[in-house]
Amino acid sequence: MNLRFPRGPKRRSRQVALIVGVVTLVGAGGWFAGTQMQSPTDALAAHQPPKSGPVTVAVARQKLTANVVTQGSVEFGASKSISLSGPVGSASSSKDDISTPLVTRAPKEGVVLTEGSVLMQVSGRPVFVLRGSVPMYRTLGPGVSGDDVEQLQSALRRLGHDPGGVTGHYGQGTATAVTQWYEGKGFQAQKPTADDQTQLGDLEKGVTDAQLALLQAENGGDGGADGGGKGDGGAATPSSSDAEHNLGLKSAQEQLQQANQALSSFKAAYGTKVPAGEVVFLPDLPVRVGKVKVHLGDNPAGAVATVTSSDVVVQAVVPGTDGALLHKGMPARIETTDGKHVTGELAQVGGSAPSGDGAKDGTDGGQETDSGSGDPSAPVQLVISVSEPGALKNQVGTTVKVTVDLGSSKGAVLVVPLAAVHTNADGKAGVRVQRDGKVVDVPVKVGLSAAGQVEVTPDGSTLAEGDQVVVGQ
Repeated sequence: MNLRFPRGPKRRSRQVALIVGVVTLVGAGGWFAGTQMQSPTDALAAHQPPKSGPVTVAVARQKLTANVVTQGSVEFGASKSISLSGPVGSASSSKDDISTPLVTRAPKEGVVLTEGSVLMQVSGRPVFVLRGSVPMYRTLGPGVSGDDVEQLQSALRRLGHDPGGVTGHYGQGTATAVTQWYEGKGFQAQKPTADDQTQLGDLEKGVTDAQLALLQAENGGDGGADGGGKGDGGAATPSSSDAEHNLGLKSAQEQLQQANQALSSFKAAYGTKVPAGEVVFLPDLPVRVGKVKVHLGDNPAGAVATVTSSDVVVQAVVPGTDGALLHKGMPARIETTDGKHVTGELAQVGGSAPSGDGAKDGTDGGQETDSGSGDPSAPVQLVISVSEPGALKNQVGTTVKVTVDLGSSKGAVLVVPLAAVHTNADGKAGVRVQRDGKVVDVPVKVGLSAAGQVEVTPDGSTLAEGDQVVVGQ
């Protein structure tokens, strides 16, 4: 390097300053490099983990509210699967008629059914809905008696067709009311079939033939015109022809009696009937048609549809541990996805849920905490009734947030994480508190727990807000 310096005194002073600057710069670089260098011992020490110690959390003072939070689905309530209890119409009018009943008008999803509504049609015959708790398990017609007849008569009266009294016996008045009811709906009531009419004619002919046979038996002999014979003692004895005449007369009388009884019995059940498959009794009306399970041309065997009430409910599932804390009648808060709130009440805890439109079939939820499997950890079904749907109207099938409050502390209390509480050898609860570099055990009584926190009250020792409790090592 060839440096040129100015001549004279100024030249020397500038030269000295430049040299001092260079030396200073070189020294600073050496110092910085020295600070960045470590010996192997120093490097190893720098990578050693810190000394272990307890992990602590400060005791807090706050109001504690315990609740169960889950997601639910908005559904229509009181779901029930319905099926036909027998054939529509009557037995075939001809033995050669072996046609299969087919759905000619299927139920319609979402339709609201009131008393007397037509649910569907099978082979052109109606299937009505009536209110009643006794299922339609048989054909109702003249001569039939029972609770099912009584509830049919009550329904006819509510529909404006007087059966002549709610007696529980199906008589001519009931048959007339049934005929009026069907005709008012545009259908023909089920009158006697051709087979019924043929059988009636045969029975009537049987009575006539029996009457003729009796007349012939009564006039079939001269009653012993020869006067019979006399024995040695002069007393009259009946001839064999008299005995035959009497036997024939008695037989003819018995045959006539049997023919009359058969005709009378048949006539008692002869007339307008309500076939077993043409009425579905439901305990509560109106109902809404949920899931339709048959279509045009199907054979209506098995379930034909589900029906629900028009009430809105929320169905949800919680873990068994949460379900054990809930019971029927507890209030619930429901929040929609857009932040609107509705209040409800637990109508069912445990058991099976109402099926709704494709969910599980269910009951009224008489059980309170039974998950149905016997396993306490099994999920528990909840049904929340909503008396005033409000924001849930037209929200069937949507997801909502459900919160059930279990209880709240009385004001602010000392709370610690659940992980801080342990059980001592004597079975009592306690927490470990770090004080002055030492860990001491403080007995406590535990109270309400929520969201991973638990209320604690010191038992014979001191515990204050801000104390550091051990939650781990």
